Amino acid sequence: MKSILNQLFEHKTLSASEARAVLQNMAKGAYNGAEIASFITVYLMRSITEEELGGFRDALLDMAFQVDLGDSDYIDVCGTGGDGKNTFNISTLSAFVVAGTGYKVAKHGNYGVSSVSGSSNVLESLGYTFTRDEQALKYQLEETNICFMHAPLFHPALKAVGGIRKDLGVKTFFNMLGPLVNPARPKKQLAGVFNLPLQRLYSALMQKSHRSFCVLHDLNGFDEISLTGKVKYITEKGIYLTHAKDLGFHEVVLSEIDGGSTVADSRQIFLDIITGKEQGVKRNVVLANAALAIQVADGELTYDLALQKAEEALKGGAAFDAFQQLIKISADA
Repeated sequence: MKSILNQLFEHKTLSASEARAVLQNMAKGAYNGAEIASFITVYLMRSITEEELGGFRDALLDMAFQVDLGDSDYIDVCGTGGDGKNTFNISTLSAFVVAGTGYKVAKHGNYGVSSVSGSSNVLESLGYTFTRDEQALKYQLEETNICFMHAPLFHPALKAVGGIRKDLGVKTFFNMLGPLVNPARPKKQLAGVFNLPLQRLYSALMQKSHRSFCVLHDLNGFDEISLTGKVKYITEKGIYLTHAKDLGFHEVVLSEIDGGSTVADSRQIFLDIITGKEQGVKRNVVLANAALAIQVADGELTYDLALQKAEEALKGGAAFDAFQQLIKISADA
């Protein structure tokens, strides 16, 4: 590690293979706590490169519990978290809407990073039982069009740095990796990121590894479409800048999409939207994100048609049916 640190302290960067090896060695316990903390601190003071991020991604995927979900043409709908906005569970709800339209979703998620309730928090509170059993996940996907992979179950290598990350108490490059290390390795993905530099890195990496993708950043600082202003998104087809009104909705303010102060608050918001009780701003935010994800899942659809499908899945109850069935299957397993 000393040679790696000296290289970094001289303002040099790592190749993808060097970055990959460092993370693999961390997981094996080859470095002490001071060395790991020093390494992590470098990336608090300078930006990560595409090669470094790609190497870290490859290392975590190599060391993850592998899961083969078969030949299903599935998509992931996932954000990095870390935007500090404490919104409700937008990507999780969007995933169920996408599943309700008939497209398969292999969602990767975790406990909250900068919000009260991440996807794992809210699903756990709603009765979902986490699993890494491949057959159970395949069955969920086949029966409900969606399965959920709780990140800590699949990435035991991260335990080696968990204590150090907690002690540092700041956002590190590990927070950038979530959507990139889905153990099912989906070839279609909607990924939200918390800033523009990371959006460029994600799009470069996904251009090489995904058939269809969308990397979005809301210019008001969100890792999802918030309908509070402009959104920049990058796909395999090009770069786009859009606004709430272009997506078919009125502009909203941040306070209207707050996720509450407890997991119970998030749970109630989730239920209000998925059951159709909520017909206002929060519902519209979910529909906008789901429509973009549906476009990724089906490259032939226009945004307007994708939005129509999303609205039908939510209004007609198909999204709620997928949710109810998933909870039941996970509990019965």
